[in-house]
Amino acid sequence: MFFPQSVAQWHAALNDFPALLLVMALGFDIAAAATKRESLRAVAFWSLTVGAVGTLAALISGLRAEDSMDHGGSVHLVLERHETLAITVTLVFVALAAWRIWRRSAMGTGERRAFMAASGLGVLLVLWTSHLGGTIVYEFGGGISTTVLEGALQERQREHSHEQEVAASSVDMAAGDHQHD
Repeated sequence: MFFPQSVAQWHAALNDFPALLLVMALGFDIAAAATKRESLRAVAFWSLTVGAVGTLAALISGLRAEDSMDHGGSVHLVLERHETLAITVTLVFVALAAWRIWRRSAMGTGERRAFMAASGLGVLLVLWTSHLGGTIVYEFGGGISTTVLEGALQERQREHSHEQEVAASSVDMAAGDHQHD
């Protein structure tokens, strides 16, 4: 499976990159402030701008995934918090990108510090939103189809040994080594 097959899989594929870019934008802004290098400030600008656009794609895919994913009642509260934070994160970073575009070359030291403080709070929101998204999948099985989840549970109930896999892998590798002589 090369491309995501479900809306939940598309959301999982789309949400990591913008979060990384938003964290990187803050890191490059801090580095630019410390070194006074305009090239780092430019990388921060583009990371923020592309990250803000990416949050829109992640938000849209997440809202669509919510309506289509298999989940039980226990995940619903976490899902609602995740959704609220995702909307907040998107609004915060779109506003920060607009602020940065509008005031790009005119920001003074005080305004830049305020901007970076707001970015820092936004990054904390991104991290908490990501944590809740992981909780939905890894603690509650949200987004995993019931059929796949039942199959995984059945497989876990069968006896499983990592030692057998390592031994089989070693035999396969040894056989492969002899073929290349």
